[in-house]
Amino acid sequence: MQNRLINFSFWCVLSLTFINCANRGTITGGEKDITPPKVIKTIPENYSTNFNSQEIVIYFDEYIKTKNLSKQLIISPPMTSTPEITPLGTASKYMTIKIYDTLKPNTTYAFNFGNSIVDNNEENPYPFYRYVFSTGSYIDSLKVKGRIMDAFDREPESYVSVNLYEVDSTYTDSIVYKQAPKYVTNTLDSTTNFTIENLKAGTYKLIALKDNNSNNTFQQKSDKIGFYEDFITVSLDSSKTYDLKLFKEALDYKAENARLVSGEKIAFGFQGKDYKNMSINLLSEVPSDFEYRIIKDQEKDSLNYFYKPKLEVDSLVFTVTNKTKIDTFMVRIKDNKRDSLLLKASPNNTIDFFETLKISANIPIITFDESQISIMDKDSTNIGFTTKLDTLHNSVEVLFDKAENNQYKIQLLPNTVTDFFGKSNDTINYNLRTPKESSLGNVRINISNGTYPLIIQLVDGKGEVRYEKYTTKPEPLDFFFIKPGQYYIRAIFDTNKNKKYDSGVFLKGIQPERVSYSKDAFEVRIGWDIIQDFILN
Repeated sequence: MQNRLINFSFWCVLSLTFINCANRGTITGGEKDITPPKVIKTIPENYSTNFNSQEIVIYFDEYIKTKNLSKQLIISPPMTSTPEITPLGTASKYMTIKIYDTLKPNTTYAFNFGNSIVDNNEENPYPFYRYVFSTGSYIDSLKVKGRIMDAFDREPESYVSVNLYEVDSTYTDSIVYKQAPKYVTNTLDSTTNFTIENLKAGTYKLIALKDNNSNNTFQQKSDKIGFYEDFITVSLDSSKTYDLKLFKEALDYKAENARLVSGEKIAFGFQGKDYKNMSINLLSEVPSDFEYRIIKDQEKDSLNYFYKPKLEVDSLVFTVTNKTKIDTFMVRIKDNKRDSLLLKASPNNTIDFFETLKISANIPIITFDESQISIMDKDSTNIGFTTKLDTLHNSVEVLFDKAENNQYKIQLLPNTVTDFFGKSNDTINYNLRTPKESSLGNVRINISNGTYPLIIQLVDGKGEVRYEKYTTKPEPLDFFFIKPGQYYIRAIFDTNKNKKYDSGVFLKGIQPERVSYSKDAFEVRIGWDIIQDFILN
């Protein structure tokens, strides 16, 4: 029995010894792999001439996979039929490209993979791998270089395509809407610079495109565009660089649809900003007491057409005219319930000293009885005010003087607002307050090298306008009562003096108005008065 106890004790001690030894170190998998994969062979060879194969195989020294291939891969010139590339998502030691397109004669093709080829374990990218071949007897070797800027935003977009269209007897500016370019590259996601390589000498139109549909054509509604004003000549001298400003065109006007959305309310959709020139005319026969009103929808791009009395008809026919464009719509009429009158105030909590209270309605306002409104501050003092009715946007501006750290109760008594259908509001109360001056800051901006007039804006990191001033001459610009935070200064060169930013128009060769930002953000602090010098280069 004693021997058994001794043996048991011996094995316990021995086990603890092994456990302690095991705890002294941690088994690891070795150093992290940071080496990207390497190409060891291609069939046919990279930079082959007289290429006539339908399949390309690229062999690597380790297992690879593709990542974000649809974004990263650029084929120049673009192919009508998309090649089949494997592997997709799985690992392999080789990549296969099957070509289904009919290749053009005497043309140099380039597959630009960006950073889409990565190793299987750590996803180390093979950076900017290119497979190039020519269907002719030589590889084109010319190039075009430049950089992309955004015309309005502080930071440019990523994955911007840069396209070259050959200028020959068939070239027109509208080609960007219809056909893929002769050559294409992109800026990927980490740089604003571009280089289009393996080009043939010639004359080209240089275009930048944020191609959100990935179809190598310009869609005004979804894409941004930038262009170099003149045709460029590609030759042995490749020292010139080109700057392209990417911008979003203002949409051309287009009447889109018309439909009944509720009782006696028809929405006429449109595209573009030129809706103020829209004229809606009813062609169907209606009774002599027929009335209508038109207002802009508060959220959607549509004009809302309200009518009365209720009509017992299956449909109504309208024409929508905007200058020389005329569209005809037939609207099916149903027995839908009418909307109820809703009033909405903006802002609805805190109001700045120079901000205007706006009261909007969802049904056309026929009468607005100012005598039924009262404004009272926290000391129960009545505050004077004026009002202004905007019939198109169906809103009322209420203007009154505001003091710091105050509270205001705005009361609308019954029948202040009467809508198109004869309905009125019940009693409504809005409560607003103003901030303390001591919780805000003040900013003076001194501008150098300005070309006037200028729109000077303070914008946040997302580019949202927080404060704005318009100036026509060199003078210090004072922004009072600014909320604490980080701001950039944005200057818009108002060339046509219409007090707003105007984008470019590609087909008319019009570049967007110039916009400049301060290099760095500045901080507005509570109770601080700061001076910012803004030098416009």
